[in-house]
Amino acid sequence: MNYILFDGTVRNQLLPFTYTRPVADIRVGILTIREKWEHHLGSTTSTVTEEYLSDKWPMVEFPENVMINASYLPTSNLVKIIVGMTEGQAIFDGEEVIAFYTKEEEEVDFDSYECIEYTFKDIFRIEHTWDIFSKNGSAIQEDFELLTAGRTSQPIPESVHCINREQIFLEEGAKIQIGVLNATNGPIYLGKDSEVMEGSIIRGPFGLGEHSQVKMGAKIYGPTSTGPYCKLGGEINNSVFFGYSSKGHDGFLGNSVLGEWCNLGADTNNSNLKNNYAPVKLWDYESGRFANTGLQFCGLMMGDHSKCGINTMFNTGTMVGVATNIFGSGFPRNFIPSFQWGGASGFVAHLPKKAFETARIAMARRDIELSEQDEAILNHVFEETKQYRRE
Repeated sequence: MNYILFDGTVRNQLLPFTYTRPVADIRVGILTIREKWEHHLGSTTSTVTEEYLSDKWPMVEFPENVMINASYLPTSNLVKIIVGMTEGQAIFDGEEVIAFYTKEEEEVDFDSYECIEYTFKDIFRIEHTWDIFSKNGSAIQEDFELLTAGRTSQPIPESVHCINREQIFLEEGAKIQIGVLNATNGPIYLGKDSEVMEGSIIRGPFGLGEHSQVKMGAKIYGPTSTGPYCKLGGEINNSVFFGYSSKGHDGFLGNSVLGEWCNLGADTNNSNLKNNYAPVKLWDYESGRFANTGLQFCGLMMGDHSKCGINTMFNTGTMVGVATNIFGSGFPRNFIPSFQWGGASGFVAHLPKKAFETARIAMARRDIELSEQDEAILNHVFEETKQYRRE
């Protein structure tokens, strides 16, 4: 069967991360949503997403297809029902469609479908940006079980102090010599060729992506996870790094999400708790205003290719868009649109030409080129987000 992941109705609620990727390519836990589905289905997937993203993530259509709402994460019950679907069936969670069976170029009319109501209690869905970190613990646990089932960890050196060793897994090439790994509250997974340097203290749930690195003396509280080629230093709590992003120095990051190709300068700190302990509000692109997260702890959301200088201070519940560069003293405002350059004293437009220069240099350090497709996507984001900038 051909499986196609579509963005669904919550795509705008997941901006700025979905400015530069389909919903399916959001990372929560150790894996992206797409990687989770492909592991469970034993099949590759393609995508239905925004037109400007479709050159990079095209849809591959067969005569018969199963469409899956990418905001839903796979569970064993859900996968079993989807794999068993037949023509003319659709699965619903209330009024939201989870998956449906369709033929090539067929006009979808759910009134003619056999609608299956999903009644299991294991619904796992990402609907808001803050769900990415707040549901990260459950996602790490699910991914850990999926990735390690029937496998044996690489040996853990005796010089490493381990608590609940059975819940610690090292992939081939993962390196750690001296440190503390405490898996009491959740598993710890070190990906292929990753490294935990000397003196680091890590409490699970924790997932370190391929070729990622924990710097010396880092203190990491779960649930925290990264994609490939990330650098983690200082103090980190309950945060997600999509990939190729760095917080390599001292400073605090908590209850936060960083996209790809982000960098936090030395001694950058964010607040994740308001002084009056009130629920945190966070900018919501869908409604065009600040939304109540219902969370007491909520930190920084930073879109792809955004960066900040040394000693940057982010207030509780700060939203930063794509390709923005922040520097200087003081707290910048807690909604910083895409393609901005500046800080608390004010911003000017960060033009794509300059943003591309930085991106090329940063990506070349990982032997990756900024493609024409990437440039086209970023140019589209620049135009789409003009309404938020003073230019």
